[in-house]
Amino acid sequence: MRAPADNTTTPAASRPFQTSKDKELEQALYEKRQKIYPREVHGLFARLRLSGVATLMGIFYFTPWIVWDGRQAILFDLPGRKFYIFGLTFWPQDLIYLSALLILAALSLFFFTALAGRLWCGYACPQTVWTEVFLWIERKIEGDRMKQIKLDKAPWSSRKLAIKAAKHGSWIVLSLWTGYTFTGYFTPIRDLAVGIMTLNLGPWETFWVLFYGFATYGNAGWLREQVCIYMCPYARFQSAMFDKDTLIISYDGERGEPRGSRKRSADPSKLGLGDCIDCTMCVQACPTGIDIRNGLQYQCIGCAACIDACNDVMDRMGYDRGLVRYTTEHALSGEHTKIARPRVLIYAGILLVLLITVVYSIAVRTPAKLDIIRDRNTLYRETGEGLIENVYTLRILNKDDESHNYVITIEGLPEMQLLMDKQDIAVEAGAVKDVTARIQIDPVDIKSASNEITFHLAARDKPEIAVSETARFVGPSGGP
Repeated sequence: MRAPADNTTTPAASRPFQTSKDKELEQALYEKRQKIYPREVHGLFARLRLSGVATLMGIFYFTPWIVWDGRQAILFDLPGRKFYIFGLTFWPQDLIYLSALLILAALSLFFFTALAGRLWCGYACPQTVWTEVFLWIERKIEGDRMKQIKLDKAPWSSRKLAIKAAKHGSWIVLSLWTGYTFTGYFTPIRDLAVGIMTLNLGPWETFWVLFYGFATYGNAGWLREQVCIYMCPYARFQSAMFDKDTLIISYDGERGEPRGSRKRSADPSKLGLGDCIDCTMCVQACPTGIDIRNGLQYQCIGCAACIDACNDVMDRMGYDRGLVRYTTEHALSGEHTKIARPRVLIYAGILLVLLITVVYSIAVRTPAKLDIIRDRNTLYRETGEGLIENVYTLRILNKDDESHNYVITIEGLPEMQLLMDKQDIAVEAGAVKDVTARIQIDPVDIKSASNEITFHLAARDKPEIAVSETARFVGPSGGP
């Protein structure tokens, strides 16, 4: 017989149904953040990561200072509505290229993630890059991992205050330089320098320098792994791009377990142990503080610091490297890894086609644009001479860096007459000009009610700058 239901309220502290997982989740959500002190490691992947950091930082900080044809090589001139990228000038009408580049970036992310996991996060993400630099500054001023822990536990003193002030002062200087450099991509960086030195910096420039400086200081100096774990959405949806053939960082449990400490000269097989000596060096080296031995976790950014740390320990113990390594789930289970699988091939194919299309379209693009707007109030009208006339508004955009005089010609129907106020149309660099054009034709030459005609626009001083657009000429059906 089932016991009667007990409707009495049980105090929360004595409820038996709260599992250990519930407690761990509650602790993870509400526990105060424990500072992570990543151990400095050396090895192949550390060198690759530092090479990437140096390259990307060099590109970021020095590119705005490059001069190209008397101007800043890369400048996004928002007030002037012009984007300069070395020898190319893009206008708001060229935003289709920006959309294409964003699609390329997204597909590249999908492709490399499906192929080799979080390469972007571990080697090229700005959060990773600047955090590496901030960690380097911290180690130079405060010392290695153990010295940092000891310093933070020590009571405040003049020495501790001086060390902390030096570290944060260095961080702030680098952060402000970062904000200044970033703003220099939108305001000529030399003009920005003059404005700072003369204390004549505009309010918007001042705001963005301080804003991006503060963001760099906060993200790379204080938040660090919190950005990757809680703020970045990529960590949450990366698993959708992984499969069992994706190259990931994994711990070889079959080789490493059971783990346990031992002397260097001991034979692990006689002790019934695996190759893992449980030194926790892989955990100490992890910038997000995870234990890679617990399996693939969304907090792992793929920096491979744990691989370098473990390989160093394996070398000292005289064991084979690769206890923690880049591998796949299929490889760990003894199955064959397929690199050229459908998902990767599809990503690669789309990327290649889109890249070729974008490069080709930019290479052959014409720095002029012609829009044709036909007068829709009247389909056509008959002049006093008995000719059929259509009226058009021609919108000419000069996307070149120089002003040009343009000429317009037409073709499509015999004996057409183009009537305009001026034959030469002067358009300044980056300007748009509307002109009215009237086309007249003898009704005898009109064979249908709607006829295709073509307008040709060409710069008189540079005939290679030319563009053609089609339009419709409307008249009485079947001639007179």
